[in-house]
Amino acid sequence: MDNLKPAGITVDRQKRVMTINWNDGHTSEYSFTLFRVACPCAECRGGHENMGGHPTPEMFAAEDEDTPATRLVNIEAVGTYGITPEWEDGHHYGIYNWNYLRKLCPCPVCRVEAE
Repeated sequence: MDNLKPAGITVDRQKRVMTINWNDGHTSEYSFTLFRVACPCAECRGGHENMGGHPTPEMFAAEDEDTPATRLVNIEAVGTYGITPEWEDGHHYGIYNWNYLRKLCPCPVCRVEAE
């Protein structure tokens, strides 16, 4: 997974979905709710000691609600290793690196591999 990088990232604000096409041919589709619930920042994870790591099963149980907290305003590149989203409620602290995003892929194949 060290050479894993997106070949393309698209955002559909109407459907509230972000899609990443990976350089290994895999496609990941993230609901805005999952993307927000999985924020890896210290504020969302409850402190610096809890940042990073793997996505938790609770993240995948989140329902897709349309709230200011899940309305995506912008996504910016962070160097060559990740992205950071900006949400309508002003939150913009999480840096999602490529490995974390791939582990967050909600597709059935990736969920089985994560178990």
